[in-house]
Amino acid sequence: METQVDAHVSHFAFKQVNKKAFVLNGISIFLGFIFFSSGLAKLFFEHKFPGLIGPVWLEARLEEYNLGLFARFVAYAQVTIGFLLLTLRYRTLGAISLLPMLLNILVITISLDWQGTPYVIAVFLVLNLLLLLAEAPKLLHLIGFKTTLPIQASQNPGKMGLLWLSGFALVLLSINISYFNLQLAYIFNATGVFTALYSFYKGGRV
Repeated sequence: METQVDAHVSHFAFKQVNKKAFVLNGISIFLGFIFFSSGLAKLFFEHKFPGLIGPVWLEARLEEYNLGLFARFVAYAQVTIGFLLLTLRYRTLGAISLLPMLLNILVITISLDWQGTPYVIAVFLVLNLLLLLAEAPKLLHLIGFKTTLPIQASQNPGKMGLLWLSGFALVLLSINISYFNLQLAYIFNATGVFTALYSFYKGGRV
């Protein structure tokens, strides 16, 4: 009888863990796709990558103030952070990196009195804070606090890390390829994303 009760408790706990992981991964993919696509929409030839948030003309506008390089840096930062979140393997690093970017966007949109935009960014900020809250044991461990919750180890970290990097390299290549062949650029981009996702599927999160 006790064995059956233990089995039911273990099964319930397993379902709860899976449900939590599903929700957190969903949030990560959602935020990742938003910023990944936003960065690529700024960088692809004639902005022909479908981005969900803008403005895609950021570099052209800031170039008037000799800040074109800064705008390009922002775009590549969005691609990198978005890719970290979208492909899940380095979700923790992506969530940490996204926090200062969201805070900067929030302050800028409030300062410029953009109607509605600050509320959207605030929602993104709350979602990002949920990701960081879920990573509390790992983050506390990194700064020297002892935690009781187990931290899952990644499988084959070196091999899977290189696989993830190769996927990211394909994404970066797709930006340059878009200036010569847009369809090929999309293929390189999609291949890069799926390659990095495969590294998560085989090796887990870091």
